[in-house]
Amino acid sequence: MTDVTEHYTRGEGLAARIAASLKQDGKDLGAITTADLGPVDEFHIRGRKATLELGEALLLGPKTRVLDLGSGLGGPARTLAETWGCHVTGIDLTPEFCRAADEMSGWVGLSDKVRFVQGDATALPFEDNAFDAALTVHVAMNIAAKDKLYAEAHRVLKPGARFAVYDVMQGEGGDIIYPVPWARDASISFVATPDEVGELLVAAGFTRLERIDSTEESLNWFKDVAARIAQSGARASSSGIIFGDGFEEMVRNQVQNLKERRIRTVSFLCEV
Repeated sequence: MTDVTEHYTRGEGLAARIAASLKQDGKDLGAITTADLGPVDEFHIRGRKATLELGEALLLGPKTRVLDLGSGLGGPARTLAETWGCHVTGIDLTPEFCRAADEMSGWVGLSDKVRFVQGDATALPFEDNAFDAALTVHVAMNIAAKDKLYAEAHRVLKPGARFAVYDVMQGEGGDIIYPVPWARDASISFVATPDEVGELLVAAGFTRLERIDSTEESLNWFKDVAARIAQSGARASSSGIIFGDGFEEMVRNQVQNLKERRIRTVSFLCEV
């Protein structure tokens, strides 16, 4: 087990723990929706809203074959498949994430539209020109070899295909305060600046179409989440299931890092 997979692993049976938390929140697993799963399986900043923005930018349709690099619990993959009817393949380094993602897809009737492969996003087990679009959401912070990540994405995409990158990036406000959701310390945190990421994407062969800084939106999103919790209480089904002890401190630090511009949320839209 790598240090990164160890960070995201809390033993086996993750899907069962998520199911139990949903029942605790009063959800019927027989009528569960992707939106119900969102607080757990779309554990990137701005959640489902950010996923839908990326989907719109990728120009998806029913015949589109999409690759999700670092697919986690499969939340973005399911949202895209449900919204646009596309077929999504997710790849993730953490075996338990892939097992849970497959099971959760069955809960919402999307097993025929999404599949998940355990593997390394910097050495993809796919042929050249295999996909019509790709995305990566809050993943590169744990990947030192971003040049390989983007080069592999370019290799497996067809000419003219779009690639969306949405990540936490290094800001101008100083060193990151740990722990944060993607790392308890700096040993598995490889956060690059937006300029560095942009240069790496071009070096990998992509044409950059757009760069969007959503840091202020991210701070407002955290304020909205805090307000909902203050009004209605915290849900049992949340990404705290994934991160375990210390999750509240991770979130507090992430918000502080954003406020002080130690980190920023930035997306790039590129084309092969």
